[in-house]
This record gives sequence, C-alpha cells and structure tokens, in this order.
Amino acid sequence: VQLVESGGGLVQAGESLRLSCSASGIAFSSNILRWYRQAPGKRRDMVATIAPDDSPNYADSVKGRFIISRDNTKNVVYLQMNNLTPEDTGVYYCNAVSPKYVGRKPGFEGQGTLVTVSS
Repeated sequence: VQLVESGGGLVQAGESLRLSCSASGIAFSSNILRWYRQAPGKRRDMVATIAPDDSPNYADSVKGRFIISRDNTKNVVYLQMNNLTPEDTGVYYCNAVSPKYVGRKPGFEGQGTLVTVSS
C-alpha cells in the first residue's frame, strides 16, 4: 500500500493550492479518503473527508474554502484549497480507510506535504 501526497508549497494569503494524493495497493473506490493537517506544535486535525459515494465532510475552519474530490479512475484524491490563510499552514496528510474499519483502525497514510501560507 502506498499513498503519496503532492502539491504543497509556499503561497501568500489569499492564494490557492491543489493537493493531490495518489494511492496504490488499496480498493480505492470503496475507501473513505481523508485529508488531515498538522500545524507546528499542534495536534493533527481532520480537514476534509470524502466517502465512497462522493459525499464530503469538512472541518468548520475550511468550509466554503476547501473542496475535496476523488477520481476513482486514477486512484487520486484532491484537496482544492482557496483563499488560504496563515492558519492553514501545516503538513497535510491523506488517509484511506475502509468504512468497516472507521474508528477501529487508523487506515493507510502518506508521508505528507508541507503547505506554508505567508501573511
């Protein structure tokens, strides 16, 4: 199993980034896909999730600014991040978990991609 995030970088406040996570070795279309982020010195928080039926869920802090999507033909999950603020700075991780294991197993996760937003 491998999940590889990409698309991070340094941007200014108000700009946009699109993160990608390419997965292999899992039944991608049947997994719940999640993006987490961890800011320096803070705990890891969920940012967005997308279910196998494409229904999304977002943290309150990113609602209206971030969009999660998935392409089951390419085994890729995306996170479009708009109107970024310095508070969005952190390492972003993608995670894949089977619905039957939610709350029981942590799922598979990538190494993360760093997003830095300057003011």
